[in-house]
Amino acid sequence: GVMGFCMGGMLTFVLAALRPDRVKAAVPFYGFPQGDDQPDYSRIEAAIQGHMAENDSFFPPEAAHALEQELHALGKDVTLTVYPGSGHAFMAPHDALGTHDQTLADAIWPQATAFLHAHLV
Repeated sequence: GVMGFCMGGMLTFVLAALRPDRVKAAVPFYGFPQGDDQPDYSRIEAAIQGHMAENDSFFPPEAAHALEQELHALGKDVTLTVYPGSGHAFMAPHDALGTHDQTLADAIWPQATAFLHAHLV
């Protein structure tokens, strides 16, 4: 069967590239491959809806925008949204980094689930 999932960003892109036969939709949060860790993006067939933080020293927004442009150039169905004022792990309720934003999380979850339903049903 086909899969769709929401998870940490780096693994999402790697799985989508490694298993284009299985992964049809993905919703990565706050991360993406960088440097030498990048997969073969040309193999991705999944639709991707990414949610990224603005204040993120791990995954800077400039890099997110550059990746989105690179994937668009490859003809991929991808949207990477950077949320102003947000910090890494803004969806995480345990709030280990002190960046949890419940209002933002409440706005994003319906988008993420609707996106998965639209591409998997």
